[in-house]
Amino acid sequence: MKRYDDLVLVLKDEGLSTETKEKLSKVSKIVSLILIYLLLAFAALLVIFPFYWMLITSLKNGDEYQRLVPTFWPETVMWSNYADALRRLDFTTLLTNTLIVGVISTFGTLITTIFAAFAFARLEFKGRDLFFSILLATMMIPGEMMVISNYTSVSLLGMTTSTFGAYTAMIVPFLISVFYIYLLRQNFKQIPNELYLAAKVDGKSDWSYLWKVMVPLAMPSLITIFILKLMGSWNAYVWPNLIAGGEKSLYLITNGLRESFNTTADANEYGIQMAATVIVTVPLLLVFIFFRKYIMRGVGRAGIKG
Repeated sequence: MKRYDDLVLVLKDEGLSTETKEKLSKVSKIVSLILIYLLLAFAALLVIFPFYWMLITSLKNGDEYQRLVPTFWPETVMWSNYADALRRLDFTTLLTNTLIVGVISTFGTLITTIFAAFAFARLEFKGRDLFFSILLATMMIPGEMMVISNYTSVSLLGMTTSTFGAYTAMIVPFLISVFYIYLLRQNFKQIPNELYLAAKVDGKSDWSYLWKVMVPLAMPSLITIFILKLMGSWNAYVWPNLIAGGEKSLYLITNGLRESFNTTADANEYGIQMAATVIVTVPLLLVFIFFRKYIMRGVGRAGIKG
């Protein structure tokens, strides 16, 4: 707005009529909007193009894929790539394993996150802020650095010797997320303390206040955590692959996607693998499209108060 005010002042100094000034101001705003939308459209194309390329590659045959000059639409649409991908993936087993691990770990993470966030936001105990600062500091440690220590721990506990143990090993180490605790704590801190004091006057316990007041008010953030955690479980690769140890019956969806194809042996494998990638990507894309407002609302509510 400042640049428009400066423009108006300049126009006044030049002695132009009010009508001319208004027209020039409108033209300036229109030009600014056009430039902004052009920039946004360019950024959108950069984001969308990899997905478009994945889609058209999934419909190509090996000969077309190997051409030096790429085609931006398949000359021969190979719908059979999707049927081959589903057959090669063993999609039912992979989906079952992924849902078992994803759903259990997601609800477990919600429980631990709610309790921890409530403790750091409302309960008064010695060393609370120091302990929370230490937790936040652990976010600077890459998760890959803890893979070896986590695997050593689950191995010593015998979790890698059975199917139930493997599922447990995939779930338990990731039931606590410092980022989600921080996100929900910030949301809890926005709830007026007067509600807590009023609940105490009415004889309500902390447990009752948590589940009847704080959790309903923080539902947008909890939905955000639920969606992000479920998406993270769907995309997990390194840890499930390490725990499965080559046992295909324990693979999650991403492990099966990687191990079911050998693109170095046959160029036709690229189209089939891209078809499998589309099949795996579509559920996440639909989740984001239908629940994006909850994700943005939850993150936005948590960021209002520091």
